[in-house]
Amino acid sequence: MNTTTAEMPLDVVPDDVQRVPVSFEINGKRHEFQLQAWTSLLDLLREHCHLTGTKKGCDHGQCGACTAIVNGQRINTCLALAVVYDGASITTIEGLANGEALHPVQQAFIDHDAFQCGYCTPGQICSAVAMLQEGHAKTADEVRELMSGNLCRCGAYTNIVAAILDAADKTDAGARP
Repeated sequence: MNTTTAEMPLDVVPDDVQRVPVSFEINGKRHEFQLQAWTSLLDLLREHCHLTGTKKGCDHGQCGACTAIVNGQRINTCLALAVVYDGASITTIEGLANGEALHPVQQAFIDHDAFQCGYCTPGQICSAVAMLQEGHAKTADEVRELMSGNLCRCGAYTNIVAAILDAADKTDAGARP
C-alpha cells in the first residue's frame, strides 16, 4: 500500500522530515533533542521526556493545565513551540520537590485539600510557584486575579487560594522554582 503523509497516523513521521537540534535544562538536567519544528513544549515534555505531570487540557492556552515554569516564568506549554525556547531552563511539577521534601506550595496544596480530581493541580502548582516568585500575590484578590488563567473544573478555588497564601506566609516560596 502506498501511504501519503496526510494518511499516516500523527505519531508516524517520514524519515525525510527535517528535524531541528535543540537542548534544554529540564528539572535540573541537560537534555538534547532532534525535533520537528512544530513540536510544542507540552509534547516535548510528555512524549519525549515522559514527564506526564504536565497535562494536555484544552490545547488552546485557555485552561492552564499545561503550565510549566520556563526561564522563571509560567507559560502555557501547549502554545509554545519547543524550538523557540532552545536553551531554556524548564521546571515541571516533577522538578519542584527536593528529593522527598515537597516544595512549600505542593505541601500547602495537600494541607489545604486544594484539589479534587487533581487534573489541573500540576499546572496550578507550577503557576502558583512562579507567581510567588514574581512577588505580586499579597492578598486573596491578587492571587485570584493572577491565577485566573488556571481553571479548576471541580471548583476547588477557595482552597487553592488558601494554599497559595499559606505557602507565601510560611516561607519564601520564590527561593527556588
